[in-house]
Amino acid sequence: MDRLSNTIRPYAWGSTTAIPQLLGVRPTGEPQAEMWMGAHPGAPSHLARGPLNEVIDAAPEAELGAEAVAKFGPRLPFLLKLLAAGAPLSLQVHPNLEQAKEGYADEEQRGIPIDAPFRNYKDANHKPELICALTPFDGLCGFRDPNEAAELLAGLGVDSLKPYVDLLQAHPEEAALREVLTAVLSADKDAMTATVTEAAAAAERLGGAYAPYASIARHYPGDPGVIAAMLLNYVQLQPGEALFLGAGVPHAYLNGLGVEIMANSDNVLRCGLTPKHVDVPELLRIVRFEATDPGVLRPEAGADGEEVYETPIDEFRLSRYVLAEDSASRQVTARTPQILLCTAGTVRAGEFELAPGQSVFVPAGEAAEISGNGTIFRATVVA
Repeated sequence: MDRLSNTIRPYAWGSTTAIPQLLGVRPTGEPQAEMWMGAHPGAPSHLARGPLNEVIDAAPEAELGAEAVAKFGPRLPFLLKLLAAGAPLSLQVHPNLEQAKEGYADEEQRGIPIDAPFRNYKDANHKPELICALTPFDGLCGFRDPNEAAELLAGLGVDSLKPYVDLLQAHPEEAALREVLTAVLSADKDAMTATVTEAAAAAERLGGAYAPYASIARHYPGDPGVIAAMLLNYVQLQPGEALFLGAGVPHAYLNGLGVEIMANSDNVLRCGLTPKHVDVPELLRIVRFEATDPGVLRPEAGADGEEVYETPIDEFRLSRYVLAEDSASRQVTARTPQILLCTAGTVRAGEFELAPGQSVFVPAGEAAEISGNGTIFRATVVA
């Protein structure tokens, strides 16, 4: 077992206080958006033995286990994060595995540099993800029913939104959502800026159900993603609740602190709320145009006090233990690699005492005895 030293990413949307508060350190005044735990080459965790990606490369079966290597190859198949949103993230979707392979191969064949700002596919992997709230957490997830979206847009009283309202009410679900999102993202820039400005003023005035969109517009004035966001379900998670985000589901995190886990990929197609590249044709190829229930997840009780967040994919499995000081220690063993992250209280994992925000890597087949008075999240693989 190895203690991890992890990198904090200073993305502009990050909270200036949430991660420092969890870690018990003084804020720097700069945004601190994500703390990465894993072997992603962009910011690998460090062990006393070296960077985790290099440790795995040197002996993949010893670190990951034969089953995980056979199923996912010689790399850690997940990335664990603390995510602290102080402002809305970009409205985005992720491809499925087949789409990622096709898109990556196409851009490689066309010779698009991997770091080009207009490149969509950084790798050939999909990126399902799960966010579990540590504080109240706001987000957008999946399309609303078209009639509900039409009612929300109509309530703003903005004349230039009426064509979108009519489309949402006149067509079957898939066609309605596709046509409206296409129209919003393809509209004349100046005309859309005027529409968003008028819609934002109305949202500010009306408040209530419109308050989240007024807030989004304050961060991204004139951005067509403000209108696109109104097509999506608004979700408020309470601590301990989670969302699973599969391929093709448009989503955005708005505010709050959470534990995020995802397949080890960096493939993102953006719909708006960003100064970055938006590839509308490719985005429309990836998005699933169907109204969905956001499906808020709550942990299910498992063996020995483990609470599991069930998801339909194998690259990761997230669970947690809420430990009491007088409870017996628990032994956590798996044939696959594990990362253990403390998020509250003080927890002992093997020889290490963990405070909030501290974590350890447990190689495949190694046992980790956990005890203490606090909360520890367990990330591993289904192999």
